[in-house]
Amino acid sequence: MEVKTINEIQDEIIEELEPLEDWMDRYQVIIEYGKDIETPQENQKTDEHLIEGCQSRVWIVASEEGGRLFFKADSDALIVKGIAAMLLRILSGQKAEDIATCELYFVEKLQLTDHLSPTRSNGLFAMIKQIKQLAVKTIAER
Repeated sequence: MEVKTINEIQDEIIEELEPLEDWMDRYQVIIEYGKDIETPQENQKTDEHLIEGCQSRVWIVASEEGGRLFFKADSDALIVKGIAAMLLRILSGQKAEDIATCELYFVEKLQLTDHLSPTRSNGLFAMIKQIKQLAVKTIAER
């Protein structure tokens, strides 16, 4: 099975959300994304996996398999869980090197930061930062 590139998946998400001009409709789709993600076990929801800088509680757990990183995430806020789901859809299953160096242009293209509260925007960037740090750490430990 061929793995889609980070940019191909970002383009898919943009195609799904861009036609929805009403932000309430976009939020609903983002919340729906969150219902389908693989979440960490309860014993993995520790401070070590908690994302700093999020107002909501968000946990992201990474594992490496065959040179690719796989992520699980959960949040106590529906919209934040949906945002995490978008990141996981884009980045989970990708090579650590690609994750560490990618540009996540879907955030700007969809104007997410313009329509999220400042604390949610900070949380989004904190999640991205944490995922990229996990990728860099994985590369360094090889």
